[in-house]
Amino acid sequence: MPESTIVDTPTQSKGRILVIDDEGDIRESLETLLGMEGYAVEGAATATEGTRALARTNYDLVLLDLMLPDRSGMEVLKEIRQRDTITPVIFLTAYGSINVAVQALKSGASDYFAKPWDNEKLLVEIQTMIAKRRLEAENRELKRALKERYSFPNIIGRSEGMLRVLDLVETVAPSRTTILLTGETGTGKEIIAKAIHAHSPRADQPFVPVNSGSLPPDLLESTLFGHVKGAFTSAYAAQKGYFEVANGGTIFFDEIGTIGPETQSKLLRVIQEREFMPLGSTDVVRVDVRILAATNADLRKLVEDGRFRQDLYYRLNVINLSLPPLRERKSDIPLLVEHFFQKYCEENRKFLEGGRSVLRFTPEAMQVLMEYNWPGNVRELENAVERSVVLASHEEVAVDVLPEQILHASGMRIRRDEAGRLPADASLWEIVADFERRKIIEALEASGGSQTDAAEHLRIPLSTLNQKIKRLEIPIRKRGAQG
Repeated sequence: MPESTIVDTPTQSKGRILVIDDEGDIRESLETLLGMEGYAVEGAATATEGTRALARTNYDLVLLDLMLPDRSGMEVLKEIRQRDTITPVIFLTAYGSINVAVQALKSGASDYFAKPWDNEKLLVEIQTMIAKRRLEAENRELKRALKERYSFPNIIGRSEGMLRVLDLVETVAPSRTTILLTGETGTGKEIIAKAIHAHSPRADQPFVPVNSGSLPPDLLESTLFGHVKGAFTSAYAAQKGYFEVANGGTIFFDEIGTIGPETQSKLLRVIQEREFMPLGSTDVVRVDVRILAATNADLRKLVEDGRFRQDLYYRLNVINLSLPPLRERKSDIPLLVEHFFQKYCEENRKFLEGGRSVLRFTPEAMQVLMEYNWPGNVRELENAVERSVVLASHEEVAVDVLPEQILHASGMRIRRDEAGRLPADASLWEIVADFERRKIIEALEASGGSQTDAAEHLRIPLSTLNQKIKRLEIPIRKRGAQG
């Protein structure tokens, strides 16, 4: 059996360390020292025991003796690095020569300590290496999540218009060319910008979004280019701007048409020269930043009106990527609905079976969604689906849960003849809605006009009853009023 000692309690979360050393006293002293510092420690007396431990457990750091009875530490290091290039490995050896240290570092070791070592220095080095490893692991996970979230399969849309957009994204992503994204509000311009970044060689570098329309001109300049201490009244310390933060990566300007003339001039210089001066400074800062810009305005019209520089427009519009409005890609609506149902069922922890949403719209409700023109595009559809998840009381979501503006625009009203009766060609929805209306009126009359009591009698939430009253245009009589 492997000779090992495990120090692992629920309170120890600083990291898991493997000590591979054939000297029992060395293992024991390290296990005691590191255990007292809050590390979980496992020991192995041979190279074989150590590699077996590495095969079954993930460690944050390995302390490895150079001379082991069955194999050398160098061979063990080589085996570790063949399957793991990340975990720090610190060599421990009595053979403290520079040549050995250099060879160990060239072979992939993280550091080298000669026996006997300084405990304080060793602890500092271990803490630093584990912190660095965890930070690198977090960064890799964030980058993986970014690529996964904004990968093409996760951009919802299989319509011809969206497929053309995705084809163009795939073509332009590897370059450093400036791209202008155009389209109505809510069409997903920022999501496409993130997809471009995530599939570019800059994916490992920052993606910095700038909401140009939300910042006043003076603050926008400081935000973009930074400032030195004393550049203006409240500049108590120097601060880097977004361009410097985004160096090596991508900066995304949302609503680029809203920026002022002076900022336009400075932005043009950054695009042309790849350099700028922070506010209050005479020093030039050079950057390598890819620029993506988006607008729902007609920049050509702004140029004609003298509100946007023509030279900047041409610099931004090297490649134009126009996103279709939702009314031109209605075949994507069912896919989007399914996607948003899943998202908001997870957020609200309701209507989930086996982790999957079981909500669905009735055929009548889906018909309304398909016929609506969606002036707010995908963002408006997402809001409608989120509302439906919150208000839904059954797995099948009915028409009356949809927002009023959608129902009004769709003309979904109960038709009646002059005598107040349903027409002969009444749809199933009209028949059900008329029955529902009569039942709600009966409940309200029985409760003396109390909506709370009526909701309790009908066994539906008060908010749902209020929505139905508005939707079905039911007149409300105050309690105690005479008929």
